Amino acid sequence: MKTSKKSNSPAYLSIVTAITASVCCITPLLAILAGSSGLVTTFSWIEPFRPYLVALTIGILGLAWYLKLKPKTQAEIDCACDKEAKPSFWQSKNFLFIVTVFAGLMLTFPSYSNIFYSQPSKDIVYVSQSNIIKHTFEVKGMTCAGCEAHVESEVSNLDGILSVKASYENANTVVEYEKTKVDLVAIREAINKTGYKVIDTENKEEK
Repeated sequence: MKTSKKSNSPAYLSIVTAITASVCCITPLLAILAGSSGLVTTFSWIEPFRPYLVALTIGILGLAWYLKLKPKTQAEIDCACDKEAKPSFWQSKNFLFIVTVFAGLMLTFPSYSNIFYSQPSKDIVYVSQSNIIKHTFEVKGMTCAGCEAHVESEVSNLDGILSVKASYENANTVVEYEKTKVDLVAIREAINKTGYKVIDTENKEEK
């Protein structure tokens, strides 16, 4: 009896759903490599559907393993050919294991994507308190920790930045900076450069 070419369809489908579930966080990295910030928020509309895609991926993988490990029925044993062809690698448990690991890495990508964004090291400097400004930017388009790291990395590259904390949950970025070295316009441009958009820079400044 020949091995069905469709027997591993759930495995292939799980790859698609796993990538789709995290594509909104993968895209920023691809945008950096391509040098096109316009790609960053292309798939941000998928984020609300991520929990469903994660559940779907897990369900599909469960089905794939069930089909792979379930014992043959007596009818299947009786119908088996004496010289049954050995399953190819693409139909094997090893391939399904690789697919499972890959899907797991994709599903958890948002939780570790920040490691791909560099944070420049800065020397410790003493700044007069009167020169320190704290400002909150409302930022549209961030959907995960990777988005936060992308914004923080870009803003931190500016001279005069003392601290920066982006939050996709609050849709904002809080920046402390030395006003003699950098201004709001430069910070806004740095955030917009990432592909996420500042939608309000009129928030109250706190000294």
